[in-house]
Amino acid sequence: MSWEPVPVHGAWQRPWTFIAAVAATVIGLGNVWKFSWLAGQHGGGGFVLAYLLCLLLVALPLLIAELVLGARGRADPVHAMATLQVEVPAGRGWLALGWLAGLAALLVLAYLSVVAAWLLDYVTALAGGRLEAVSGRQAGQHFAELLADPRRQLMWHGIFLLTAAVVVALGVRRGLGALARLLVPVLIALLLGLVHYAWRYGDMAAGLRFLFELRREQIHADMLLAALGQAFFSLGIGMGAMMTYGAYAPRRHSLVAMTAAVAGLDVLVALLAGLAIFPLVFSLHVEPNYGPGLMFVTLPYAFGNTPYGMLAGTAFFVLMGLITLGTAVALLEPGTAWLVQRLGWRRPLAALVLAALSWLPGVLVIGNLSWWPEASWQGRNLLGWLDAVTAHLLLPLVGVMIALFAGWRLRAEVARDELFQSRPWVVGLWRLLLRWLVLPAVVAVLVTGLYSLGWG
Repeated sequence: MSWEPVPVHGAWQRPWTFIAAVAATVIGLGNVWKFSWLAGQHGGGGFVLAYLLCLLLVALPLLIAELVLGARGRADPVHAMATLQVEVPAGRGWLALGWLAGLAALLVLAYLSVVAAWLLDYVTALAGGRLEAVSGRQAGQHFAELLADPRRQLMWHGIFLLTAAVVVALGVRRGLGALARLLVPVLIALLLGLVHYAWRYGDMAAGLRFLFELRREQIHADMLLAALGQAFFSLGIGMGAMMTYGAYAPRRHSLVAMTAAVAGLDVLVALLAGLAIFPLVFSLHVEPNYGPGLMFVTLPYAFGNTPYGMLAGTAFFVLMGLITLGTAVALLEPGTAWLVQRLGWRRPLAALVLAALSWLPGVLVIGNLSWWPEASWQGRNLLGWLDAVTAHLLLPLVGVMIALFAGWRLRAEVARDELFQSRPWVVGLWRLLLRWLVLPAVVAVLVTGLYSLGWG
């Protein structure tokens, strides 16, 4: 088919730039932080195997689907769905997919930037030696003091969002593409250096056994659901970023091959992160199932009591800050693209306005943590609710809509044209997985999420 809409914001010419940009998005906190503590909570090897299978069979086909929709529409999620609903044809209700994805992106960015503020503060704390030789209690106290200090959080929160806005303002090639080409090699190099550090000063044998040894008692329904959810969330599906990046994908290159390369980088980073974290945890006889506190309590304690730990810890939190910046840039881009195309704004203005819109709820999150820590509803504070509503409702809901549209409404020849696949069986297998495996799996993630919200 001949379909060559021109993206308003330009496109990347080389496959590596596209791969790096998408990889810089999916290699987020969920890939490193959440993967590590979920693996710790669910016993290691069994979770890792289940995660890899779910990534291959569920998350990867869905990621390809979101990229295909963006590549076909060649615009931000709202304008892309407006184009696709005319071509398919489909009802105007499918525009909700684009709007929900954009809303999810801004809400995720609102609390992600607060977590990024903590990461940046820890860079300065470790670089300044303030966490050297701390006890576990002192490490926990340091984090509690940070949460109680709104001025520090607000400063880093603003600096982080302003940095992300500047990258987006520079455009698709000079901003997003240039950052991605620089970011991915730096991330891999830092991770390899941290794995070497963990091998030298940690208990690598225990870390390897924990991550790759399979035990029958690890296999249970809760673990499988956690692995499925992690596979879905780790690829950044449902926030419109992948659809927008699909609009910038280079023409006449296989989306399947490029997306497979992204998934390979995603897995590599997750496993390297595990190899960098767990040997240090085991070397100090700390339990690996600490949960979310693994990042801001357990690891600072581990780095603080390991040779050259301040240097390695600084490198680790710099790594996490860069990872979060890659995700934040991708989350700002869909809304920026919409404002430029719909209202004719210049990119710098659009990026700054959206950063400000995300900054304001971030201020409320910080206020809740610092000034009104007792304020909560049904056991969750504002940060918890932003995370829960996006992770358990908006993202899986958008994922269900993507699977439905790409699997059941998009014609096979359209999919083949965008995937740049001459082999019909590849497109057929992809559509089969979307219809009969991916869709039920993402519905399961959505239903489980609704129950966790107390709505089921």
